[in-house]
Amino acid sequence: MSFFFIDLRPMNRSATHVVTDFILLGFPGCWKIQIFLFSLFLVIYLLTLLGNGAIIYAVRCNPRLHTPMYFLLGNFAFLEIWYVSSTVPNMLANILSKTKAISFSGCFLQFYFFFSLGTSECLFLAVMAYDRYLAICHPLQYPVIMTGRFCGKLVSFCWLIGFLGYPIPIFFISQLPFCGPNIIDHFLCDMDPLMALSCAPAPITECIFYTQSSLVLFFTSIYILRSYILLLRAVFQVPSAAGRRKAFSTCGSHLVVVSLFYGTVMVMYVSPTYGIQTLWQKILTLVYSVMTPLFNPLIYSLRNKDMKLALRNVLFRMRVRQNS
Repeated sequence: MSFFFIDLRPMNRSATHVVTDFILLGFPGCWKIQIFLFSLFLVIYLLTLLGNGAIIYAVRCNPRLHTPMYFLLGNFAFLEIWYVSSTVPNMLANILSKTKAISFSGCFLQFYFFFSLGTSECLFLAVMAYDRYLAICHPLQYPVIMTGRFCGKLVSFCWLIGFLGYPIPIFFISQLPFCGPNIIDHFLCDMDPLMALSCAPAPITECIFYTQSSLVLFFTSIYILRSYILLLRAVFQVPSAAGRRKAFSTCGSHLVVVSLFYGTVMVMYVSPTYGIQTLWQKILTLVYSVMTPLFNPLIYSLRNKDMKLALRNVLFRMRVRQNS
């Protein structure tokens, strides 16, 4: 897809000044505050890479985790690494930069990857809910349905739909005339700030983009909610308390991740954001784009005995290699 962003500047050159880059203001504050934010986000980014990377390594190296559920979790952790990398490295560079500039093509490249990876995350969460629904509500059919081949098709579907859904609308947005100003009061290139800087209104393009994003959020959230209603109904029918606890521990971590991600995303892209202050929009974006990828490894590892055991084995092997 990289050829798609070689030159995304609008074809209309009649304006007196054509924007060639944007200024991302990020978070306000003096130099000491900027250094503190840089250190904080750098630590968060490194912990996110370490946590999700440990899950990928554990799933790959531990034969006990070679199951559909952990295969999906490993791919989800891989997605989270790319999702946080679409925003945080540029944000860190901007904090230390005096100009805080991002090129026109770089801005729309970030815009594309941010929304594509976010869409893939919604689809992955829905697929993971489907996996848990089958495992608990139809345990006898689960090995027959969730084969390795079918699981691979589901993963491919999540990646392809996420990355094929946004090139056309983002291309049309990039062709809008941007003739100044070029200041974005955010730490990333998002839809609302970019549309606010356009010199010409584009209600159809904006409507298509928001309709597409809202449909993805609506249908995946409805499907996840339906899956968990059926799942919880099946759990309450389990006669033993131990069986109910095991089912809740398996699904509770996924439900926490879903609630954290969808709660903040829907506030930003489904509900009206005109009354929300810019600072709160930045904080909400931070929660689902930066904090959620950090929390996911902690949530999944702390609430899952098999994953905790696998991660302990990973740490033990690392210590043995260091000592040897």
